[in-house]
This record gives sequence, structure tokens and C-alpha cells, in this order.
Amino acid sequence: MADLSRLRPDDRADFEAVLHHALGTADIRAALGADPTGRAAAHLRAHALAHADAIAAAAEQPYRSYLAVRRAARHEARHPLGGGELLPALAVLTPLVAGTSAAALLLIGGLLHIADALGPLLGSLVAAGWTLALVAALTGLAALAALLHTALRRRGAPPAADQVEHARLVWRQELLDRGMLPHLHRHLVPYPETAVTPCSPPDTLTPCPARAREDRTPCSD
Repeated sequence: MADLSRLRPDDRADFEAVLHHALGTADIRAALGADPTGRAAAHLRAHALAHADAIAAAAEQPYRSYLAVRRAARHEARHPLGGGELLPALAVLTPLVAGTSAAALLLIGGLLHIADALGPLLGSLVAAGWTLALVAALTGLAALAALLHTALRRRGAPPAADQVEHARLVWRQELLDRGMLPHLHRHLVPYPETAVTPCSPPDTLTPCPARAREDRTPCSD
């Protein structure tokens, strides 16, 4: 069984979008702006991408909810006649089939009656025809009620696409707040404002007395 806490490949684009947004927040942008080379930002981005599953685990519950809603929407798209809609479909087909069969039987019975064909067959055909006509009428009323019920239920519920998008936005916000920003702050390395070169170590250079002389005579040991 797949680990639902791991980030799916088709959700990597959303993860990178959240990462890009987090890197653009004011505090992180200000800290990375001290590095004129941009290497600190590149390193922080690469580190976050390498630890995507660990970061996403901080928003595991909303991610599971998002996956469940998305899976249900895809299943409904592939199988539009689910268990709740199979009965209305049958209710629509049944009166059509029953009505057609009733019309056929009554027509055959009428033709036999015109041809003066007496016997039990004529009575059976006519009785079966009227029975099917009654079935068609009753199932037609049931189909109408079922369709009205389905329409009212769908009217009160948001579309599946809206539910998926809402769950996706909730997950992305939780990923940003609980996972991405704390991770970036923990691994943010401040860039020194002034670089110290080996030839000029701090607190070791003393002013040369000869520099203050007007003739600027070089210092000698």
C-alpha cells in the first residue's frame, strides 16, 4: 500500500510553487538579499527540494484530505453512474422498455382481434400489454421523482471541481505555514555583510606610525 504521506509526483508543481512563494516572503528575501552571488538562495531552494517529503509531512492531514477529494472526483468522472445514480438511470429506462413492449403486445392483440383469431393467446397478449402499460406509468412517475431528487441534491452540493480546488488551496496554505516557512528559517544561513580576506584578518592590523608622517616613510622592522 502506498504511503499517503509522501508527496505525489503530480503534486511536485504545487510544492515548487509554494517554495517559490516562501522564498519571496519579506524576511527570507531580506536575508538572502545580503548575498550578491545568489548562491545562498540556490542552496536553500535545492535543500528544500531534496527534503520535499519531510516538508510535506508537516501538512499531512490536509494533504490526505486533498487526495481523497481528488480521488473521488476522478472516480466520479470515470464512472458517472455511481451507486447513488444507478437507480434513477434504471427508473428512466424501465418505463421506456415497458411502454414499448406494451404497445407491441397491444398492437399484436388488436391485429389478432381484427383477424377474428379467438383463443387464449389473444387474451394473454392483451392482458400482458395492459400490465406492461401500467408498469410503464408507475415507473415513469418513479423516474420523475428520482430525477427531481437528484437535481435537488446536486443543486445543494458544490461541484466536484470546486471541492478539489478548495482542498488543494487548504493544503498549499498549510504546507506553506507549517512546513515550508519553518524549514527555510531553520536552514537559512545568514550571509556576512562584509567579507574578510586572508590578507587582512580582522583585529590584527595596527596602524603604521610611519603612515602618519608627512614624508610617509615606509615602516621598517
